Amino acid sequence: MSTNLLIRALTPDDCGAVAEIRVRGWQYAYAGLVPQPYLDSMDVAEETVRLRGLVAGAGAAVSHLVAERDGTVVGWGCTGPARDDDTPPGETELYALYVRPAQLSTGVGRALLTELTARAETAGHSAIRLWVLRDNARARRFYQRAGFRPDGAEEPFEVSGARIPEVRYVRDLAPAPATPAGAP
Repeated sequence: MSTNLLIRALTPDDCGAVAEIRVRGWQYAYAGLVPQPYLDSMDVAEETVRLRGLVAGAGAAVSHLVAERDGTVVGWGCTGPARDDDTPPGETELYALYVRPAQLSTGVGRALLTELTARAETAGHSAIRLWVLRDNARARRFYQRAGFRPDGAEEPFEVSGARIPEVRYVRDLAPAPATPAGAP
Protein backbone atom coordinates (compact mmCIF):
# COMPACT_ATOMS: atom_id res chain seq x y z
CA MET A 1 0.00 0.00 0.00
CA SER A 2 1.27 3.43 -0.91
CA THR A 3 2.00 5.83 1.92
CA ASN A 4 1.31 8.87 -0.28
CA LEU A 5 -1.39 10.72 1.59
CA LEU A 6 -2.78 14.13 0.68
CA ILE A 7 -5.01 16.12 3.03
CA ARG A 8 -7.08 18.71 1.16
CA ALA A 9 -10.36 20.59 1.21
CA LEU A 10 -13.44 18.62 0.24
CA THR A 11 -14.93 19.52 -3.14
CA PRO A 12 -18.50 18.84 -4.32
CA ASP A 13 -17.09 16.03 -6.48
CA ASP A 14 -15.93 14.25 -3.29
CA CYS A 15 -19.40 13.98 -1.76
CA GLY A 16 -20.15 10.51 -3.16
CA ALA A 17 -16.89 9.04 -1.89
CA VAL A 18 -17.31 10.75 1.49
CA ALA A 19 -20.89 9.47 1.78
CA GLU A 20 -19.65 5.94 1.15
CA ILE A 21 -16.91 6.39 3.76
CA ARG A 22 -19.44 7.64 6.33
CA VAL A 23 -21.98 4.87 5.66
CA ARG A 24 -19.39 2.07 5.63
CA GLY A 25 -17.68 3.64 8.65
CA TRP A 26 -20.93 3.60 10.62
CA GLN A 27 -21.69 0.04 9.54
CA TYR A 28 -18.24 -1.10 10.61
CA ALA A 29 -17.58 0.92 13.77
CA TYR A 30 -21.09 0.91 15.23
CA ALA A 31 -22.02 -2.76 14.68
CA GLY A 32 -23.29 -3.99 18.04
CA LEU A 33 -23.59 -0.41 19.35
CA VAL A 34 -26.34 0.99 17.10
CA PRO A 35 -29.48 -0.97 16.11
CA GLN A 36 -28.53 -3.22 13.20
CA PRO A 37 -31.69 -2.43 11.17
CA TYR A 38 -30.64 1.24 11.17
CA LEU A 39 -27.12 0.37 9.99
CA ASP A 40 -28.52 -1.95 7.30
CA SER A 41 -30.84 0.80 6.06
CA MET A 42 -28.09 3.39 5.56
CA ASP A 43 -27.92 4.34 1.91
CA VAL A 44 -24.90 5.86 0.15
CA ALA A 45 -27.03 7.68 -2.44
CA GLU A 46 -29.22 9.30 0.24
CA GLU A 47 -26.15 10.21 2.27
CA THR A 48 -24.57 11.80 -0.81
CA VAL A 49 -27.58 14.08 -1.24
CA ARG A 50 -27.57 14.95 2.49
CA LEU A 51 -23.85 15.67 2.44
CA ARG A 52 -24.08 17.87 -0.66
CA GLY A 53 -26.67 19.97 1.18
CA LEU A 54 -24.51 20.23 4.28
CA VAL A 55 -21.46 21.26 2.29
CA ALA A 56 -23.39 23.79 0.22
CA GLY A 57 -24.85 25.37 3.37
CA ALA A 58 -21.65 25.31 5.42
CA GLY A 59 -20.25 28.68 6.32
CA ALA A 60 -16.61 29.66 6.39
CA ALA A 61 -16.35 28.49 10.02
CA VAL A 62 -16.91 24.85 8.95
CA SER A 63 -13.89 22.95 7.66
CA HIS A 64 -14.42 19.79 5.57
CA LEU A 65 -11.20 17.95 4.73
CA VAL A 66 -10.57 14.71 2.89
CA ALA A 67 -7.61 12.37 2.90
CA GLU A 68 -6.65 11.12 -0.53
CA ARG A 69 -4.28 8.24 -1.21
CA ASP A 70 -3.20 7.59 -4.80
CA GLY A 71 -6.15 9.56 -6.16
CA THR A 72 -8.78 7.83 -4.00
CA VAL A 73 -10.58 9.55 -1.13
CA VAL A 74 -9.97 7.36 1.93
CA GLY A 75 -11.05 9.59 4.82
CA TRP A 76 -13.05 12.65 5.83
CA GLY A 77 -13.08 15.01 8.78
CA CYS A 78 -15.13 18.06 9.65
CA THR A 79 -14.93 20.76 12.33
CA GLY A 80 -17.07 23.77 13.03
CA PRO A 81 -18.55 25.97 15.72
CA ALA A 82 -19.15 24.16 19.00
CA ARG A 83 -22.86 23.35 19.34
CA ASP A 84 -23.22 22.71 23.08
CA ASP A 85 -24.69 25.46 25.24
CA ASP A 86 -22.07 24.93 27.96
CA THR A 87 -19.08 25.28 25.62
CA PRO A 88 -16.97 28.32 26.44
CA PRO A 89 -16.48 30.92 23.70
CA GLY A 90 -13.48 30.30 21.47
CA GLU A 91 -13.87 26.53 21.27
CA THR A 92 -14.61 24.43 18.20
CA GLU A 93 -16.04 20.96 17.66
CA LEU A 94 -14.97 17.95 15.66
CA TYR A 95 -18.22 16.97 13.97
CA ALA A 96 -16.96 13.95 12.05
CA LEU A 97 -13.89 11.83 11.44
CA TYR A 98 -14.32 8.74 9.28
CA VAL A 99 -11.90 6.50 7.43
CA ARG A 100 -12.58 3.66 5.01
CA PRO A 101 -12.55 0.52 7.18
CA ALA A 102 -9.77 -1.00 5.01
CA GLN A 103 -7.65 2.09 5.78
CA LEU A 104 -7.95 1.92 9.59
CA SER A 105 -4.61 1.97 11.44
CA THR A 106 -2.76 3.32 8.38
CA GLY A 107 -2.38 6.91 9.61
CA VAL A 108 -5.32 8.38 7.68
CA GLY A 109 -7.36 9.31 10.75
CA ARG A 110 -4.32 10.67 12.55
CA ALA A 111 -3.35 12.82 9.54
CA LEU A 112 -6.87 14.24 9.22
CA LEU A 113 -7.11 14.95 12.94
CA THR A 114 -3.67 16.58 12.96
CA GLU A 115 -4.60 18.92 10.10
CA LEU A 116 -8.02 19.77 11.53
CA THR A 117 -6.42 20.51 14.91
CA ALA A 118 -3.71 22.66 13.31
CA ARG A 119 -6.34 24.66 11.44
CA ALA A 120 -8.35 25.15 14.65
CA GLU A 121 -5.22 26.43 16.40
CA THR A 122 -4.40 28.77 13.51
CA ALA A 123 -7.96 30.10 13.68
CA GLY A 124 -7.33 30.94 17.35
CA HIS A 125 -9.57 28.33 19.00
CA SER A 126 -8.67 27.53 22.59
CA ALA A 127 -9.98 23.94 22.57
CA ILE A 128 -11.63 21.34 20.38
CA ARG A 129 -14.44 19.11 21.61
CA LEU A 130 -16.09 15.99 20.21
CA TRP A 131 -18.73 13.44 21.07
CA VAL A 132 -18.01 9.70 20.88
CA LEU A 133 -20.17 6.68 21.65
CA ARG A 134 -19.33 5.62 25.21
CA ASP A 135 -18.91 1.97 24.20
CA ASN A 136 -16.79 2.68 21.10
CA ALA A 137 -13.53 1.63 22.76
CA ARG A 138 -11.47 1.84 19.57
CA ALA A 139 -12.44 5.46 18.89
CA ARG A 140 -11.98 6.46 22.53
CA ARG A 141 -8.44 5.02 22.53
CA PHE A 142 -7.69 6.87 19.28
CA TYR A 143 -8.80 10.22 20.69
CA GLN A 144 -7.04 9.66 24.00
CA ARG A 145 -3.77 8.94 22.20
CA ALA A 146 -4.31 12.22 20.30
CA GLY A 147 -4.48 14.19 23.57
CA PHE A 148 -8.25 14.30 24.11
CA ARG A 149 -9.74 13.57 27.52
CA PRO A 150 -13.31 13.06 28.70
CA ASP A 151 -14.68 16.25 30.24
CA GLY A 152 -17.44 14.58 32.27
CA ALA A 153 -20.36 15.37 29.95
CA GLU A 154 -22.50 12.45 28.86
CA GLU A 155 -25.80 12.36 27.02
CA PRO A 156 -27.82 9.89 24.98
CA PHE A 157 -27.69 9.87 21.19
CA GLU A 158 -30.97 8.61 19.74
CA VAL A 159 -30.90 6.24 16.78
CA SER A 160 -34.08 4.46 15.68
CA GLY A 161 -35.59 4.87 19.13
CA ALA A 162 -32.52 3.50 20.93
CA ARG A 163 -30.76 5.83 23.37
CA ILE A 164 -27.02 5.26 23.00
CA PRO A 165 -24.77 6.99 25.53
CA GLU A 166 -22.14 9.39 24.22
CA VAL A 167 -19.32 11.02 26.14
CA ARG A 168 -17.70 14.33 25.32
CA TYR A 169 -13.96 14.72 24.95
CA VAL A 170 -11.89 17.90 24.88
CA ARG A 171 -8.36 18.83 23.90
CA ASP A 172 -6.85 22.19 24.77
CA LEU A 173 -5.16 23.93 21.85
CA ALA A 174 -2.13 26.14 21.79
CA PRO A 175 -2.93 29.55 20.39
CA ALA A 176 -1.31 30.43 17.07
CA PRO A 177 1.86 32.48 17.60
CA ALA A 178 1.28 36.18 17.39
CA THR A 179 2.76 37.96 14.39
CA PRO A 180 5.10 40.74 15.54
CA ALA A 181 3.97 44.26 14.71
CA GLY A 182 5.25 45.30 11.31
CA ALA A 183 5.87 41.69 10.20
CA PRO A 184 4.43 40.65 6.81
